Amino acid sequence: MLRGATVTLRDLRSRDAASLCAMLATEEVARFIPPTPQTVGGFESFVKWAAHGREAGEYAYFAVVPRGLESAIGVFQVRRLALTFDTSEWGFAIGSPFWGSGVFLESARLMIDFAFTCLGVHRLEARSCVGNGRGNGALRKVGATREVTLRGAFRRDGLCHDQSLWSILAEDWLSTQNAPHVSRRVPS
Repeated sequence: MLRGATVTLRDLRSRDAASLCAMLATEEVARFIPPTPQTVGGFESFVKWAAHGREAGEYAYFAVVPRGLESAIGVFQVRRLALTFDTSEWGFAIGSPFWGSGVFLESARLMIDFAFTCLGVHRLEARSCVGNGRGNGALRKVGATREVTLRGAFRRDGLCHDQSLWSILAEDWLSTQNAPHVSRRVPS
């Protein structure tokens, strides 16, 4: 569990399925990310899949829960790209009612700090569709560096879209001390 001043990142739970479906299955949220489940049952299966990936040591998925709420309003994930987490990819999706609320920025800082200090990540990558101004702005805001355009790298609704590849290196992140103090529990 990762705790900040206004948000907690915790394990996904099956009871999060309904709130995640309501928050993430909208076209507004889903248009720039891989297809999300469209039903509560689909999100229940997603929660089980995420738990399996965590147990296998491939992924770490977290539910985003703002202070005062019990239900998840989004997810953050980090997945290893090789045999270890040394180079990893992270991603996120937040329900649109919480855009601009500060939930993303605090959650992202918690997640990035977790990746570098608990998982031993050296290089953290993210991909974002070139046309996703909000997502690219969010990555820039947390200190990610845009490295390159990946032409036609994302397929959605039969169309290929270009993506930007972003990165954050551990030494850059840790030297700036941007991460808030967090309570940490290393995933089992």
